[in-house]
Amino acid sequence: MRQNGPDGVETLPRTIAVDVPAAPAACRRTLVERARWQWRPVDGGDPAALAQEFLAAHGLPLHDLARPATGHDPAGACGAALYVSAAAGAALLGAPPGAANPVPALPEVAVVVYGHGPAGAPPASPVRWRLGGWAESWTPRQHADAVTAVRAAIGRGDVYQVNLVGHAAAPYTGDPLPALGRLAALPGARYGGTLIGPGWAIGCASPETLVELADGRLVTRPIKGTRPATAAGRAELLASAKERAEHVMIVDLERNDLARIARTGSVRVDELFAVRRWCDLWQAESTVSAAPADGLGLADLLRAVCPGGSVTGAPKLAALEHIAALEPVGRGASMGALGWVAPGRIDLGLTIRTAAVDADRVHVWAGGGITWGSDPDAEVAEAAAKTGPVRAALAGGR
Repeated sequence: MRQNGPDGVETLPRTIAVDVPAAPAACRRTLVERARWQWRPVDGGDPAALAQEFLAAHGLPLHDLARPATGHDPAGACGAALYVSAAAGAALLGAPPGAANPVPALPEVAVVVYGHGPAGAPPASPVRWRLGGWAESWTPRQHADAVTAVRAAIGRGDVYQVNLVGHAAAPYTGDPLPALGRLAALPGARYGGTLIGPGWAIGCASPETLVELADGRLVTRPIKGTRPATAAGRAELLASAKERAEHVMIVDLERNDLARIARTGSVRVDELFAVRRWCDLWQAESTVSAAPADGLGLADLLRAVCPGGSVTGAPKLAALEHIAALEPVGRGASMGALGWVAPGRIDLGLTIRTAAVDADRVHVWAGGGITWGSDPDAEVAEAAAKTGPVRAALAGGR
């Protein structure tokens, strides 16, 4: 079901309650949209700086993240949803843009400022939902060939690791929002929730922290390394030299990213290669933290961490050049950042295990990090294992 907004733009049906990933749990039922800003490359300018300026103009100054936040004004802005696509992150680095976004209605950056209002009503009964068959952006053979091409680039010394991502789309009829909302219920969805705009919506089930500001420290939790969630799978993941090497490369990259914006000497690895569960998979996660440098603003933070190292590779800029050359479809809503920002609190998840909808199609993405030790067929199977729970939830099978 579709409807037109007051400006004549086709919009998606909306539920009443706001369910932005990482929004304060106590506030979700009372959040009311107050202002919105969206950016696409044709708009020009620096999207990170423009987002910071927009937030400051609406009562959310984020120009010095090292400074303690002032008290929250119940009558003022509560905070904002922030979405930054992988393509926008690449633009911040001056990397090639890659293939076109398969969801043209979706902006590359969106900021939605919320205040408090009356408690939202529960969503209405959804219009009957029906999901069609999936069309893949590449065949398993094409995916495997891309893995082989990355291994050749590693052999030449161009890169150490590249994350390759595939895409699929399916037609739908009915109201997509309850289907997207089901993603938030997937086990391990630390950043479960939705963000809605004119003609588009994003549903997220991500377990991965791109960056969080908590208790005066910046934290990132890169995930790299996947096995089936069985006792044998856990043992295999812990014993895999390939997975551990791949993981450590990204931990080093994330340490580097934080060091650019941290107080000197404050970067540390708090936890290395911890095995945690997401749906039917074990995944290896580390925790890296740092104290923010004095005067660090949101714009500089976004430039340092976007796009996330675990979904690009190392070195990051060289990896992005190979991604742009090899992936046939843009990353759209996936492999970007989505979460909550407010003075004294930033919590952005990496948009893995994420879906997006436009007026008539649902889009999903999945991939994995490629190293010299990667087996092409195993990488294809791993991507399928990651997207399986998302597709099942969208179809109503979970």
